[in-house]
Amino acid sequence: MLKLVAGVWALLLGVFLIMIGNGMQSTLMGVRGEIEGFSTFALSLVTSGYFLGFLVGSRITPVLIRKVGHVRSFAALGSLMSAVLIAYPLLTDPWSWTLLRIVLGFSISGIYVTSESWLNDSATNETRGALLSAYMLAQMAGLVGAQGLVNVGDAASSVPFILASIFVSLAFTPVLLSAVPLPAVEAVKPMTLRELYDRSPTATVGTAIVGAVIAAQMGMAAVYGAKIGLNVRDVSIFIASIFLGSLIFQYPVGRLSDLMDRRILIITLSVVGGVASLFPFFIQGSFLVLLVAGLFAGGVASPLYSLMIAYTNDYLEREDMPAAASGMIFIYGVGAVSGPIIIGQAMEMAGPAIFWVLMTILFAMIAAYTGWRVTQRAAPIGDDSAYIAVLPTSSAVAVDAAYEWYEEAASESEAEDEAAAI
Repeated sequence: MLKLVAGVWALLLGVFLIMIGNGMQSTLMGVRGEIEGFSTFALSLVTSGYFLGFLVGSRITPVLIRKVGHVRSFAALGSLMSAVLIAYPLLTDPWSWTLLRIVLGFSISGIYVTSESWLNDSATNETRGALLSAYMLAQMAGLVGAQGLVNVGDAASSVPFILASIFVSLAFTPVLLSAVPLPAVEAVKPMTLRELYDRSPTATVGTAIVGAVIAAQMGMAAVYGAKIGLNVRDVSIFIASIFLGSLIFQYPVGRLSDLMDRRILIITLSVVGGVASLFPFFIQGSFLVLLVAGLFAGGVASPLYSLMIAYTNDYLEREDMPAAASGMIFIYGVGAVSGPIIIGQAMEMAGPAIFWVLMTILFAMIAAYTGWRVTQRAAPIGDDSAYIAVLPTSSAVAVDAAYEWYEEAASESEAEDEAAAI
């Protein structure tokens, strides 16, 4: 594993630093927005702006890369992202922040496509799973580590935003100095929503709802913390618990996924997330309860997305996987854009505590719909596909790479079964 990582250390370091900057701005948005007196609904629009930009970028950046190449696209989008981070404290009104978040989401979408293309190009069928795992670990470590840096400097000043920009700027030095030219990324036309739903209704509906859950956790959770009066340190610890839970849960969920009906696991995780979300609502004022809820509610959300990807794969032929990957990202994006707006409006009307009620409702919707689907269709027979952690922030490149790993793992499993039978 160390030998594999050594070959792509510059890319992993760059991704780690980028995620520090991105994780800092996500938390600072809620804290600084409260300082500036932004309404909860205004901050929900700011939150959704990032996912709208990411959704648009996932369609446009492959075209950009095809025209000017990976290296130029990576450098240009990185510079744009760094500039946006510095602009936050200079343009302190909700509409400017929403626009900046759209640009930020667009930029980081292209950064993901480029970096994941480099990573995939460095992998073989034997190493792809390990490299993808290392890549996802670098992302999550950056997001968790970012929360410790949010406290550097007064959130009411420009210092934390400048620090985030510095981390992003530094990230591009190792990546660009070690980058090699790659073939242009081809834009893949996604499956229609109708086709995706016909192939896997559970994953299609579930992915949209999971998008709303994760977007709320990545943006509105910091707003919630600020609105209930947490200081910057406590908000950052609370957000860190959400990302840490996602990191902890991935491996055991992956092991269970390959041993049981994935729909039963989806229901179980949704119930865990829903129950965990109830505790901060009924036991308000306890910071420990808040951290435990963040750990479990955040811990099941990201693995749920990976499960939806894996479950979709169970019903696809290899040639359909790239189109399905692009379609699933689009569906996730729709949920991620709409979720924070709905939650923000509810928090504006009923108070910040409603955040947890809505989290419970969203998890319950996943569990209820999946439970109903269990009665409508039997589990796939002879499913040998493998689960691998795919973060919701990943582009279609990483998802398609995971699909390739799935296929290779399934082929190896079939070969082993045939050899054992002889």
